[in-house]
Amino acid sequence: MSTKRYSSLLTAGLASSLALSGCAEPGGGESESGDQVIQIGHLPITHAAPAYFLDHYQDELLDDVELELIQFNSWIELMDALNTGRIDGASVLFELAMKARSQGIEIETTALGHREGNPIIVDPEVDSVEDLKGETVAIPHTLSAHNLLLEEMLTGAGLDYEDVEISEMPPPEMPAALSEGRVASYVVAEPFGALGVENEIGKVMHQSSEFCPDNCLCCAFVLREDTMEAFPEATDELMEGYLKASERAGDGSEESMQVHADYLPVDEGALELSLDWISYDDLDIREDEYAYLREKLVEMELVDGPPSFDALVNRTHVQGGDD
Repeated sequence: MSTKRYSSLLTAGLASSLALSGCAEPGGGESESGDQVIQIGHLPITHAAPAYFLDHYQDELLDDVELELIQFNSWIELMDALNTGRIDGASVLFELAMKARSQGIEIETTALGHREGNPIIVDPEVDSVEDLKGETVAIPHTLSAHNLLLEEMLTGAGLDYEDVEISEMPPPEMPAALSEGRVASYVVAEPFGALGVENEIGKVMHQSSEFCPDNCLCCAFVLREDTMEAFPEATDELMEGYLKASERAGDGSEESMQVHADYLPVDEGALELSLDWISYDDLDIREDEYAYLREKLVEMELVDGPPSFDALVNRTHVQGGDD
């Protein structure tokens, strides 16, 4: 079955969003103290940690900007808000950002959200990739690194993508679905993989580090161009704070662990395991990584005409001001 079928709903949603994209003014206005408010969307996952660490430490890391962090329950809801200008930016799946840009939504990726932290979890009785033939595998979205990782794993084992049944599922539901036998495997953002392992529901078949050239681009920090153009100084301050926040997210201190726990109320053991699998270093987006991702999306017929590197990626801030 063509993967195009799975992305049809998102395509329709993007078309609708594009029609409405001029309806909102950039920026969230000014705070009572006169600071520029910038609204950032996210899902409750460890991949968005730099954004919620910036929220936690904004009194220290931001001077003339107030971050308003807005949590969403699904990627569709988040992308609708981003595409229509109801939020200024987001921590979002890289592939969804590429799809939005290809549909004419004027956004730019300004940094990654993380590296690694995408395990392939399987039922404890699954001993090999070949055992998944004919079984159901859950992913959060077809436009995700998780879907690409699944395809890489299947191909490497001599299987076709069509040899498994794909189920798009909200990440929090995946451990229960595996426990109940509704799926035999899931590929997902953290901490939901670690939750499955910690609760002895599943085991790790592979980690994302075993695939892709160096790494698989997963989540990115994205800003709308109208916000960046209207508030360039606020954008610079926001990004400087974001990169400093990412260092705190990955420093492994007790204070850092507590901040993670405040935003992700999961079992301590699962959280520690999750953070062992993920890195917040090196949030630059390199052209060779992007080229690989772009080729995979075309190969799997997920995005028609994905944007060029220069059209989507803005490296100004991660490279210290050099574009």
